[in-house]
Amino acid sequence: MKKLLLETSFSKIYMIVMIIITLLILGGYFSYAMFTVSREKGNAISIVTGNLEYKLTIDGEDNNKLTVESNSVKDFIVTLSNPNNIKARFNFYYIGEEPSYTKIGYIVEEGMNIPPLDVGTTLEKVNSIGSSNTYIVRVINNTANTVEFTLGVSVGLDYNDLSLPSNGHLLEEITDKGEVGTVVLDDISKDSLHDDGTDTFITGEYPNNYIWYSGKLWRAVSVNNETNTVKLVTQWNISAISYSSGSTAFEGSYMESWLNDTTVDGFLGNLREPEKFIVMDSKWDATEDNRSLGEITRPDGTTLVTDAVGLLNMYEYQESYRGTTYTKGYLNNGLYWYSLTPYDTSNLWSIGYLGDGIYVSLDISSYGIRPSINLKSDLKIIDGNGTESDPYRLEGDNDTISSGTLLSSRYSGEYLQFGTSENNLYRIVSHENGSGTKITSAEPLKENNRFKTIAFGDVNDVYYSSTNTIGIFLNGEYLTNYVSNDYANMIEDSSTWYLGTVGNGTSYKLAKYKDVNMTGYATSTESKVGLLRMGELMAGQFDNYVNDMSYWLLNSYNYHTVRVLDANAFLGNRSTSDNLYGIKPSLNLKFNVVITSGDGTKTNPFQIELQ
Repeated sequence: MKKLLLETSFSKIYMIVMIIITLLILGGYFSYAMFTVSREKGNAISIVTGNLEYKLTIDGEDNNKLTVESNSVKDFIVTLSNPNNIKARFNFYYIGEEPSYTKIGYIVEEGMNIPPLDVGTTLEKVNSIGSSNTYIVRVINNTANTVEFTLGVSVGLDYNDLSLPSNGHLLEEITDKGEVGTVVLDDISKDSLHDDGTDTFITGEYPNNYIWYSGKLWRAVSVNNETNTVKLVTQWNISAISYSSGSTAFEGSYMESWLNDTTVDGFLGNLREPEKFIVMDSKWDATEDNRSLGEITRPDGTTLVTDAVGLLNMYEYQESYRGTTYTKGYLNNGLYWYSLTPYDTSNLWSIGYLGDGIYVSLDISSYGIRPSINLKSDLKIIDGNGTESDPYRLEGDNDTISSGTLLSSRYSGEYLQFGTSENNLYRIVSHENGSGTKITSAEPLKENNRFKTIAFGDVNDVYYSSTNTIGIFLNGEYLTNYVSNDYANMIEDSSTWYLGTVGNGTSYKLAKYKDVNMTGYATSTESKVGLLRMGELMAGQFDNYVNDMSYWLLNSYNYHTVRVLDANAFLGNRSTSDNLYGIKPSLNLKFNVVITSGDGTKTNPFQIELQ
């Protein structure tokens, strides 16, 4: 009974105090003030009051401007000082200046409605220093102009009190989970790891080792024990070419050239800031080994090649399915793809669509490409859990895209919504024409949930044009029935499509150029819509052969056959009129197509509009 009386007494006191405080507020005694009421030991009541006099300083000075020169990165220390030492919630926000200078690809006219965050810049709240009121704010400016932001802060008793001005934009706080190598290994069961003394390999059927970087889905294969660098390989085949003119040596091959080609035609030239993310002088062990799969030991370094991008060797592939079989290992993607390991001087180890090791003669075979890179050890994972639906995201690659960002500033492989119904998912290929963006359908076209097929042309009609069978479809029915007017208006009225002839054992460069020295262009045609070239990015397969469709490419193989990428990623050639294959449209979008939302992933593709 005593306890009940004490509780009742306290409640009455509490209510009286609250009434008094309310009356004081109504009378103006606590204007511009905040207070908290808490129940202390012994049922005492503590009332804390104080004015909201938080002061924002940047790098120790009374200033709220963040100014960063062109093509640079700058970190600022932002501090909130509170003379009354009152605990409160707060959020940083920014207000961007509206520039009137020339921006990438188009002119910003005075009074034009543009996003406060300039195209090519990012603004991040990176982490705290010592206290919850001190943060590092990072501005990354990849434009040719100086950018300036006004930084503000919203303070309240709780997050419900926080409000922003109508032109304010909340800063996203970036919290890293740790270095990529450490996080990946810590998150995987020890039963799915194997340390061979040099590298710790990820093994088994279903490890959560997916990483999204530069518009592509990768798998983490191993972490180097000494350097903590992380070896990645793409989940799917990015393209397909002839490996070489017959030699099994990686160095000097067409494959080495394509992987490390820094132009728009190759892989490295389309990666996002490779010097920031990957080890540019990685060592790739291409030592010959003719032992059977399952008996291969770690290569001894007899043949090392230094490059930024390479392929997995057979030992690395073999280690990936330790504890299971090659048919069930996570690197078996149900497609043909090249390894780095020669079987002998005439044959190269490759992976079959069933996951088995096969050695192929390079003068007759052309398979898919799964590029491999080594991530730098100091890169941080800031989001994701490593699953296919929520892959790890890397600091510096996990953008918050502002509405109005030019699509032409984005990266090969990123997804966008384009077209209608079941054919509305596309991917960025490159920025081949400079100011615009080349895109292609994420998979061959479907009709009522089944892949649509078509002949390429008449007998011996090996040159694509807007007047042959497939060209008539793409520049007619496709634009009418597969692409709505809003999207069709975004497409360049005419683009150049290169029609080089590429046989087995010849360079991928011949698809576009007269010769391997690129002294001039191959035969070409003009039309609004075309196809992907052999060896072009995104001219690969992005699903298991069971779910894939063979499709026509743009280039001829000889005078009566055209290149086809089979469903299992074997690069073949077929006669133009006797065969029906899938259609993967390619087209160039105009320079003033902008992003309105999305982050470029498959689950959240960019939404776009014409500016």
